Amino acid sequence: QVQLQESGPGLVKPSQTLSLTCTVSGGSITSNYYYWSWIRQSPGKGLEWMGAIAYSGSTYYKPSLKSRTSISRDTSKNQFTLQLGSVTPEDTAVYYCARGRSETIMTADRNLYDSWGQGTQVTVSS
Repeated sequence: QVQLQESGPGLVKPSQTLSLTCTVSGGSITSNYYYWSWIRQSPGKGLEWMGAIAYSGSTYYKPSLKSRTSISRDTSKNQFTLQLGSVTPEDTAVYYCARGRSETIMTADRNLYDSWGQGTQVTVSS
């Protein structure tokens, strides 16, 4: 059974870059046809899909976040990473990594994902 675990700083200052890593165990991030997403939930709001990296290494981003988002991977460590630049307090959220198939691109519908990390709180504040 695949397991995902987010890690990274819990506090980031405004204008800095938020960097989170998702470590995957029990399955390879290069396994065919799986897509590895970053999703967040801000206080009082619903889940927001941010972007994904595919088994092939291709990346996909939410258009409104694309200019300041980068997702990469380290296959030797079976990890993938989110970088979100120029953060503001509005980027305060619980950040999740998750696994799904191609239909998960551009959606945070929980029913479409088969595995989630537990989530990590990130607060943007000076």
